[in-house]
Formats: sequence, structure tokens, C-alpha cells
Amino acid sequence: MKNFLAALAATLLSLSCAYAQSVPAPTIDARSWLLLDATSGQVLASHEANMRVEPASLAKLMTAYLASSAIKEKRLDPNQMVNVSVRAWKVDKSSSKMFIDPATPVKVNDLLYGLIIQSGNDAAVALAEAVAGTEETFANLMNREAERMGLKSTHFANAHGLPDPGNYTTAEDLATLATHVIYDHPEDYKIYSIKEYTYNKIKQQNRNRLLWADPTVDGLKTGHTSTAGYCLISTAHRPSGNSDRRLIAVVLGTVSDQVRSQESQKLLNWGFQNFDTVKLYAKGQPVATPEVWKGSQNQVKIGFTKDVYVTVPKGVAEKMKPVLERKDPLVAPVAQNSKVGVMKVMVDGKALTELPVLALEQVNQASIFGRAWDSIRLWMK
Repeated sequence: MKNFLAALAATLLSLSCAYAQSVPAPTIDARSWLLLDATSGQVLASHEANMRVEPASLAKLMTAYLASSAIKEKRLDPNQMVNVSVRAWKVDKSSSKMFIDPATPVKVNDLLYGLIIQSGNDAAVALAEAVAGTEETFANLMNREAERMGLKSTHFANAHGLPDPGNYTTAEDLATLATHVIYDHPEDYKIYSIKEYTYNKIKQQNRNRLLWADPTVDGLKTGHTSTAGYCLISTAHRPSGNSDRRLIAVVLGTVSDQVRSQESQKLLNWGFQNFDTVKLYAKGQPVATPEVWKGSQNQVKIGFTKDVYVTVPKGVAEKMKPVLERKDPLVAPVAQNSKVGVMKVMVDGKALTELPVLALEQVNQASIFGRAWDSIRLWMK
């Protein structure tokens, strides 16, 4: 399954460069940026997406992700009271904080809200210590998780993203991280849309201005340091046919809070206005039932193990034609989820993309007599 998802992602990300380039990309005033269709997994446009940059508070996405994972796995309880260390309390006084205090234990849930909504650096350290004992150990967990997610150009040195030579990432990696935050922990993801939060009688607003400007935006995270500039990962979901479609915009290194919001909105609108995302096949839907030789059954259902979507410029979807190419003859045993062919999506006689087609069921070998009979039939073909 993991190999299939990797192959599917690779084919979708490389989808039809010619068609993507037929829609001029917008001019975005940022050092690095990327627009991802999270529904299909395709990058619609980007600029310097693999440039190494400082994550600033965008690192807190990984901190929140690991905290949510610990809660999901029952290693942490959202109502658990956490003692605030002096280290957490003393984190850079000039930076964003939720204002926790060593004299007052705080709930894990409050720390999560303070981290996501208020961007509290003190909350980041407190959560790191609650999950892993020390921030250094937690940073190791962050890097281990980054490796698992396939973030090839990302490294974390602390839980909050304050400047450190060991903190670096790319727009491409951040888009992948954001996708995991949204889909792996959907309940905690709802926190990212909350506009303000009060702790210790101090009310602070979410710094993501698009939450006020665009009702379809429901996240994600801002970041800023003097060296990183003003950064924003934003995401919006809007109706598309019979379902919703989600885009993720990563905009890094702008000159102001206003510019990062303005450019992010521009990028999201461009993606929704110029592209359609089409569902080609449903998870488990047989696209064919080819004959199987020397098997315990004569046919096998083949298709995809997840819903398959493709994003194309507007007007292209109507021209798409799927063409199945199989590995024939199929000889048992056939393992479930093994690749048995490819589905080429054709437009005007050219392959738009190729998708791996898998066996949706296991087919064992037939008896010795069945195998012998099919051997004769194959020889006579």
C-alpha cells in the first residue's frame, strides 16, 4: 500500500507539465511559494519550492502534529495538567507567548490551543517536555517524523522555530507537513480555524488574517522572524462538483503581514479559478476483471486502493480518456495490492498521466491439475 501511494503521488505530482504550463502562474511577491491541490496531491504552481528557508513558527505545525499523535495514542491526555518549566516560561520574552507560568499547571488542551491559535513559543516548549521529557529529545522526534513523512530537506532544532542553524525547511516540505496535519488529525485540525483564544485572562487573536477575509479558509499557520520574513501556510476548501476541493498555499519570506495575506489569497483564488479536480475512480472500484491463469479463480478485480483524483486546467476534463494497459497474461498467484497494469489518462492522443493499477483481491494458485490444464491452454494460445 505504501509503495502504491508513493507511486501514485509521484505520477500525480508530475502530471502534464505541458497542460499546467498552459495556465500562466500568478506573480507572487515572496521568496518562495507553492500551491498544492490537497485533494489530488498535485502541485499547481511554485517558485523556488526547494529553496532552504527558515521555518519560524511554521515549525509549530510539527510540534502540534506530534502532540496530537501523543493524544491519539493515549500517551498524553488533553485534560492532563502539565507543570510549566522555567525553560518554557523564559523562552524569548520578545517572541509570541500564551503567558503560562511555573506557579500554575496548565492543561495539555490549553497548551495545544495556545500553540496553534496564539503561536505561543512557551506552549511549544511545555508541550515538547510533556511529550518527550526534554525539548532536545522532542526535536529528535520531530526529525524522525519528518523523515517518515518524506520531508527530505527539513530539520528541526527546537519546538517553536525560533532562529537556529539547525532549523530549516522548504515550501515543498511544508506543503506535505500541512497535508498530514489536516488529514491525519482531523479533530485537532479544527483548532486552526478558531479566530481567538483567551488564557490567563489574556485574549489573543489568530494571526492568520485570511480567517476573517475568506470564509472558505479554515487554517493553517503563520510564521515570522526578522530573517525568515513574514510567512503563511493557508488552506481553503470550496465546492467542486458533488464534493469539496482543498488547496494549500505556502507563501514564505514576504515583507509584511499584509503582503503574506494578500499573496496567499491571490494564490488560492488563482488555483480555484483556473483548475478543476476530477474524481476518476473510487477506492475499491473495479476498473476491469481480467482473466487469471493457473489460479483458484478465473478472474481478478483490479483498480485502486484509494480514491483517485486528477487536477487539470479548466476545459481539459471533458477531453480526458482513460486507457488501461495490463500485464497479460496474469498468472497466479496474484498478491492483493500488487501492480497489474497502468491506467493512462489521455488527452488529444497524449498521455496526461499514468496511474498504477492494483489487484484488489488475492488469487491463489489452482490445484496441480488446474495449473497443468492452464499450461496447456496457454501453450495453445
